[in-house]
Amino acid sequence: MADDRQGRRYPQNLQGVLQLAVEAGSAAEGPGPLEPMSEERKTWLRDALAEVCKGQMDEVEQMKRCLAVLREEETKIREQDGEEERDEDDEDERESAFEILSELCENLDNAKDLMTLGGLDLCLSKYLCHAQSGLRWRAAELIASCAQNMPQVQIHLLSIGALPKLLQLIDSDPHPTVRVKALYAVSCLVREQDAGLQEFLSHDGFSVLMRGMQSENEKLRTKSAFLLLNLLTSHPEHKDTVVSMGMVQQLVSVLRTPHSPFHEHVLGALCCLVEDCPQGLKDCRTPALGLEELLRQRSRELQGKEESQELDFCDRLRAACFRGQQSDENGMDR
Repeated sequence: MADDRQGRRYPQNLQGVLQLAVEAGSAAEGPGPLEPMSEERKTWLRDALAEVCKGQMDEVEQMKRCLAVLREEETKIREQDGEEERDEDDEDERESAFEILSELCENLDNAKDLMTLGGLDLCLSKYLCHAQSGLRWRAAELIASCAQNMPQVQIHLLSIGALPKLLQLIDSDPHPTVRVKALYAVSCLVREQDAGLQEFLSHDGFSVLMRGMQSENEKLRTKSAFLLLNLLTSHPEHKDTVVSMGMVQQLVSVLRTPHSPFHEHVLGALCCLVEDCPQGLKDCRTPALGLEELLRQRSRELQGKEESQELDFCDRLRAACFRGQQSDENGMDR
């Protein structure tokens, strides 16, 4: 038995500790009696658990230090010669604090701790509206990191008014990266979150996505179209609302812009709007829209190319909107 203990390699991390616990539990179910835990094993287990707890506390302390940096008031009295240099140092320090927080908050427990420490409130009250664009987009990115797959954090952010502020940034911020990161945060607040989706609707969020698809920023266009497609797929009950806004006409207008990979998502959204949605189908068939010829031309352009999903959407839309009409016309000719 002593040789067995000497040859045993104890795990060095939390995953190993949990695995050991599972193995111990499995052994407990066996027919043999359990042996008392050796002093060596007790000591190792105490040390391993202490190290795990210490690591978690270290991360909380890191977050506290980052928040202290972000909460510092800008120096009101500076020497004239060093003012500009000091401003740059302050900005760099705060950007670094945000980057550390974003990395730490990939851990869901840390995201909840940051919420408890007031970090998300600070992002909303001070940094989403900060004069420095580098701090605005990092604040939006941190909000997104914390909100992703975290209902408790999502509800808190909604309760303090994060969504309308983020939608405003998507619409009007002069810096393209801020707009993209704000859209990322909105996506994390409304996908798989009914309360977030309802607030998104109440603030005309679909119109914000439409304007995003019409922007000059390729990333913003792509992510806006993708979120629209995702929401229409997950929540088909809102198709009529979207169609009543003139979304079909707007999406077809977007398809007439120079070809871009994000057109795949636009075609996917149009496919959603003609399925089980009579008004959407009627809008697509409007002769003045010229959609049939546009789809025919796009299909020819995509033949033999890698955009297979876009071609599939294109063919689905043509079939849904015009194949039946063509059959009727052929029957009348006969």
